[in-house]
Amino acid sequence: MRGSALHPDDDDDDFRPPSSHRDAVINLPVIVSLLAVYVLWGSTYLAMRIGLEGFPPLRMAAVRFLLAGTLLYGFLRARGQPGPSPRGWAASAAVGCLLLTMGNGCVIYAEQFVASGLAALMVASVPLWAALFSGMLGRWPSRIEWLGLFLGALGVLLLNLEGDLRASPKGALALMVASMSWALGSVLSGRPAIKRALPRGLMASAAQMLVGGSVLFCLSLLRGERMAPLTSARPALAVLYLVVFGSLMGYTAYLYLLAHVRPALATSYAFVNPVIAVILGAVGAGERITPRSVLAMAVILSGVVLVIRVRAAHQTEPGR
Repeated sequence: MRGSALHPDDDDDDFRPPSSHRDAVINLPVIVSLLAVYVLWGSTYLAMRIGLEGFPPLRMAAVRFLLAGTLLYGFLRARGQPGPSPRGWAASAAVGCLLLTMGNGCVIYAEQFVASGLAALMVASVPLWAALFSGMLGRWPSRIEWLGLFLGALGVLLLNLEGDLRASPKGALALMVASMSWALGSVLSGRPAIKRALPRGLMASAAQMLVGGSVLFCLSLLRGERMAPLTSARPALAVLYLVVFGSLMGYTAYLYLLAHVRPALATSYAFVNPVIAVILGAVGAGERITPRSVLAMAVILSGVVLVIRVRAAHQTEPGR
């Protein structure tokens, strides 16, 4: 399916538009990709919590990305797509380590100490860090986007008054590092020099998952993590869900967004994921939803509405 958000054509440059396209219209592939990262990634927080019942944190992340990356890489090579060049592997390593090794690895580590819904709410600070890093590189958000980002920050501030984060400094610190790393990786992936060096199409996803998963596996060995005997199929099924829906589908959709829209919109999933994660955490893991959490969600969601409306408004501007 050519030009699809989840299955872009490997023989063209659908993932590699001119930089001006990142400010262009919000079309159907962008909407589908947004829905994918909003819903699928919102559900992965509960899946990670279940996976921790049978896997050490870094080992689980390593297995997830190595398996997904190997499957995708093998599929693309079987279709005749060339592997990444040395320069492509280097760019994939830079982005993959920031997004997956540091970003996802720290979230999984933090979920040992805090509820999955709370972790998702804390990661809502990603667009704030992305805006800061984008500005440091010469592209500050618009005034209305700043208002949306301010509301997101206010929601995160309300969230940090929750008892779980106050009681777990290690979990809170890990989530902050995860948010900063993911935001920096997202912004750098759209920079012209790195964008040109990254492999084409889905090969970028495969290479980043292979590198990020390999580094996670090495870190797991250094920490002395050991696999315990699985007492049920739940953790294994959770990891399989992460491989298919979190990595193969969700991560590919996210890379599509990074190539086609501005970071403020691409990272807006972090405002919506918490709603999905909190609801699923309450239903699937018995996690408690407090009135403060509900208020934080309402404030955060109002921020993403502003960000999305600004992106939609750009469609009608002359010369866009």
